[in-house]
Amino acid sequence: MTPISECFANLAQRRECALIPFITAGDPDLETTAKALRLLDDSGADIIELGVPYSDPLADGPVIQAAATRALQRGTTLDRVLEMLTSTIPDVRSPIILFTYYNPILNRGIEQFLEQVKQAGVSGLVVPDLPLEEARGLLEPAAAIGIDVTLLVAPTSSAERIEAIARASQGFIYLVSVTGVTGMRTQIETRVSDILKQIRGYTDKPIGVGFGISQPEHATQVREWGADAVIVGSAVVKRLAEGTPAQGLDAVGEFCHQIKNAIALA
Repeated sequence: MTPISECFANLAQRRECALIPFITAGDPDLETTAKALRLLDDSGADIIELGVPYSDPLADGPVIQAAATRALQRGTTLDRVLEMLTSTIPDVRSPIILFTYYNPILNRGIEQFLEQVKQAGVSGLVVPDLPLEEARGLLEPAAAIGIDVTLLVAPTSSAERIEAIARASQGFIYLVSVTGVTGMRTQIETRVSDILKQIRGYTDKPIGVGFGISQPEHATQVREWGADAVIVGSAVVKRLAEGTPAQGLDAVGEFCHQIKNAIALA
C-alpha cells in the first residue's frame, strides 16, 4: 500500500475527509516553502500538493500562474525543489504529491524523473496535461517504483472516459469541479454532486474535488456531496503571497485550520 492509499484508508476508518492544500514551490522562496510544508502538516493537512513552477502552466489560473512566474524569476528549478524536499519530507507526516506538467518529465526521462522524485520522498504525481491515451507510459513505471499518478476527471468528460480514468487513476481520483483553470470561485457547481455519484458507480477509489474551492463553506458542501478529499489551491497560494513570509505563513496556517474544521464538522 502506498503512503497516499494508506492515508485514505486510515481516514476512511475514522470517516474523515482529507484536506489537500496546494502551494507553489519557490514562492516566495524555497526556504519559506519548506516552512509552509511543515506548517500545513501541523495545521490539519492530510496530503500536500506541491506545484513545480512551469513557464507555460495551461491548467493554472492567475493566482498560481503569478506564483509560478515569481518562483521561476527567483531561480526555482526542479533540482532545487527536490533538494529542498529531501531535507524537509522526513519532518512531514503528510504524503507529498508533486503537481507538474508533462514536458519536464519527458525532458528528464520518465525513469530518471521517477527515481529522483522517489529518492526525494515524493509519494505521488498529478500531471494535468497528461492525456489518458498516453498515461500508461507513466502509470506503469510509477506503480513499479511505488509512486501514485493521480488522473483528473473533467466535468465535461463523457461517461466512457470518466470510467476509464477512474479505473486507471492511482491513489485517488482528482475531480475538477469547474470547466477551465484553477482559481477561486464564489460557489461550487451542483453538477459536482452528480459526477461524484457517477464515479462511485465505476470504482471505490477515493475521490478528491479541486479547482475553485476557496471558502470553508465550499469545503463543507463538497464533503456533504460525498467527496473523500477537498483540494484547496489558489486560496492558499494567495494567502502565502500576501505581506511578509511570516505573515503569509500565519495566514495559511489559520486558513488551513478553518478548512479542516469545516470538513470535520460536515
